[in-house]
Amino acid sequence: MARYTGSVCRLCRREGTKLFLKGDRCYGPKCAVGNRPTPPGEHGQARQRKQSEYGMQLREKQKARRAYGVMETQFHRYFLKAENIKGITGDNLLIMLERRLDNVVYRLGFGLSRPHARQLVRHGHILVNGKKVSIPSYLVDVNDVITVKGKSAEGEHFKALRESGSGRMIPKWLSFEAGELKGTVIAMPQRDDIDLTIQEHMIVELYSR
Repeated sequence: MARYTGSVCRLCRREGTKLFLKGDRCYGPKCAVGNRPTPPGEHGQARQRKQSEYGMQLREKQKARRAYGVMETQFHRYFLKAENIKGITGDNLLIMLERRLDNVVYRLGFGLSRPHARQLVRHGHILVNGKKVSIPSYLVDVNDVITVKGKSAEGEHFKALRESGSGRMIPKWLSFEAGELKGTVIAMPQRDDIDLTIQEHMIVELYSR
């Protein structure tokens, strides 16, 4: 499966906003966006041309793709599904991405970042309703219980998490019990629960061209 293997800080700088791809580093003084706000590359500091409408729409799509770690073909499939669900297409799209298992593992604090959470899922450390799920794109549902596999829970990372908690704000649609390394989906996420600065209506306009 194709995946991006370059510097994730370059992705944040290219989009001009924090995508939180390096966990706690993104909140601290070492964040690349804060220290080097210009786009990467030798012409990054040159005066930027005014973006066309298409260019702005493309940037919003890339921002969403890169934040959730989704490749182009898969992202388009999410959009087609969002179109066929009752409601606002843009909201449906982001809510579907938010329901991905790797994102939920990150939101609960099991993963330090979304890439780290994706790795935990792929390596079989995460259980959903007591069963191992190693597919990062698995969509969680209400009442799903996310836990850490028994042997994995003895690792240093999870021991520290059990003792001190995630230290992260848990979204209101999730509940988390640090002592048991247990998260529960108590409701479907809503657009207001998603803290990424994405203008989803521009993504819809891009795909509607």
